Amino acid sequence: MKNKWKLLLSVILVVGLLAGCGSGGNTSSGSANSGDSDKADKGGKAETVNLKVFIAQPRLKEQYDKYIADFIAKEKAEKNIDVKVQLEMPNADNAPQILKTRLASNDAPDVFSLHAVNEVPTFYKAGYLEDLSSQPFVSTLLDSVKPSVTYDDKVVAVPLETLSWGYLYNKQVFSDLGLAPPTTLTEMKAVVEKLKENNITPFVLSYQEAWIPQLFLPLAVGAMTETGNADFVDRMYNDNGSFSEMKAMFDIIDLVNANGTDKALEVSGDDGAAAFATGKGAMWIQGPWYAETILKSNPDFEFGVAPLPINDNPDATLINLSTSTSLAVSPTSKHKEVALDLVNYILDENDSSDFFQSLKFNPLATVHTFDSYPWVNDATEYVKAGKSYQDPRIPQAVKDEVGKGLQSYFANQMSQDDVINALDKAWKDFNKVNK
Repeated sequence: MKNKWKLLLSVILVVGLLAGCGSGGNTSSGSANSGDSDKADKGGKAETVNLKVFIAQPRLKEQYDKYIADFIAKEKAEKNIDVKVQLEMPNADNAPQILKTRLASNDAPDVFSLHAVNEVPTFYKAGYLEDLSSQPFVSTLLDSVKPSVTYDDKVVAVPLETLSWGYLYNKQVFSDLGLAPPTTLTEMKAVVEKLKENNITPFVLSYQEAWIPQLFLPLAVGAMTETGNADFVDRMYNDNGSFSEMKAMFDIIDLVNANGTDKALEVSGDDGAAAFATGKGAMWIQGPWYAETILKSNPDFEFGVAPLPINDNPDATLINLSTSTSLAVSPTSKHKEVALDLVNYILDENDSSDFFQSLKFNPLATVHTFDSYPWVNDATEYVKAGKSYQDPRIPQAVKDEVGKGLQSYFANQMSQDDVINALDKAWKDFNKVNK
């Protein structure tokens, strides 16, 4: 009898240990793909999920921190999941390489930002993007926005920023001097001279971060391909073109650089925003995505958005239309259900309008109830008049190269031909890897 009891106790002990091992090994990762929310007992102990989020907009950290905190509270209240978010926000110069390294080494963030126009095709082909087509947010996207985050007939990201941009100008200065945004390069030269006659520096220059001078490239290529040489981008993807065809872009680049604020290579984007907001330059080659930072420096500042003249053809003076920062979900996420909850919350019916307003982003979904900003309305007038183009599909690697190349050009370390050769090589190198 004693031996029978010993045997029974041994069996019970083994069964107990096996049960413990079976439940303890998958606490926050094992059921991610089958649904993290299924694991949480709403009436019992909350499950903890650690979510890695990667967004390359450090200047907007305060706004993201608040919205993510709201998301965490919502997940706890509705699903009894304790979400711990590790938010990584590198600057725009370093972010692309950091993210590509993570993705290639199987260390992908659960949710990450990417540029819809520049990066979605490459990331999709590499298998880095979860198909989000069946997610609730998709039905709320405006018809004008949805195509920019769609590839291979699948919605693969939730958009954050839709852009209508060219350059920014100080409305008060232009009004005081009776100036209107110029429609040709010759008119821009006249505006520059008028500003200088009145002791006003025409342009704020802020080239410390390479992504800022690269803005000249999409503006120039977009305008030039819209009014001639329409197949330039397609030919570049087929190794059948050269940026020597775009050499005229240096006309506006040189004009801006010769009539701007000092020490451009030492001035960051944030410093440039403060300089522009405090009247140190009348124009800034920058987009309205810096609106929040500008108005933080000077809440009463009035700025407008206008298309940048590239040459003396007024038909080439056009607004760039784009969707840039968007959020994707990694197919390898171990917490996919929570990651999907987060991207859907980005366009939450009740909360996202306040979030987008705090970021100074444009409304882009039917759930957004706020009015467009004055600078958006400025750009929209050009768009309504047919004076716009879709952001050209230039590989991010090429944009990175032109940013560095123009920094060297401004420092007199590279010639125009050097920059052109570097761009041609960067695109050919991209083609080799992505064909």
